Amino acid sequence: MSPSSILASIPVETQALINALMATAAFGVVGIALMLVGFKAFELVTRRLDIEKQLEDRNIAVGVVVAAMLLGVSAIVIVSML
Repeated sequence: MSPSSILASIPVETQALINALMATAAFGVVGIALMLVGFKAFELVTRRLDIEKQLEDRNIAVGVVVAAMLLGVSAIVIVSML
C-alpha cells in the first residue's frame, strides 16, 4: 500500500484530529523552548543574583519575581503564537 492510499482510507475527521494534535504538540514544544530562552535571558540580566541559590534558601521575594517573569514571558509567547 502506498502512503497516499493509507491516508485516503483514514476519515477526514480523524485526519483533522491528527493534524490538530500534531500542531498542539509542536506549539507546546516551541512554547516550552521559548520559556527556557526567556528564563536564561532573565538570568543574564540578573547576573549578580544567584537565583537557584536564593530559591534553595527559600527566598520568597525571588520566587515571586521569577514567577512573575515566567508568567510575563508565557503571556508574550501565547500572544505571539496566535
